[in-house]
Amino acid sequence: MPEAFAGAVIPAPVATVWRVVRDFGGLAAWQPAVAGCALADGSAPDRVGSVRTLSMADGETVVESLLALDDHTRSMTYGIVSSPYPVRSYRATMRVLPITATDETYVGWSVTFDCDRTNTDVRPIDADELAETFRTDVFAAGLRGLAAHCHTP
Repeated sequence: MPEAFAGAVIPAPVATVWRVVRDFGGLAAWQPAVAGCALADGSAPDRVGSVRTLSMADGETVVESLLALDDHTRSMTYGIVSSPYPVRSYRATMRVLPITATDETYVGWSVTFDCDRTNTDVRPIDADELAETFRTDVFAAGLRGLAAHCHTP
């Protein structure tokens, strides 16, 4: 299974960062690739099983489901229900950890997935290329947006 990971130090207290990350319906507030985020009817931003529809800045649509949310370990896991990406078994996790010496926060964002080579409408893509897209265009860019959103001068 291909994997991708990005991590960043966020210049804000862990409680602030976790409050933003755990809001499954709030991704558009800090992820620059997301123009809009709407929770499905009956979904709650902190309930496992909730579904969100992301309107991407490039015009595409991604639907994701919240698979796990743990306030004790400050981690959340979600999966893709449907997207333009040629993936199956996409499972991403964000972990939020305190940096106690500086009252900052470390956030790690990772994913494992399988390439879906069954859709003939999608250009065949290399797993390494797709992992790099998730690492840089989604996770690293998102972590920069999260840092800007949470920054407390």
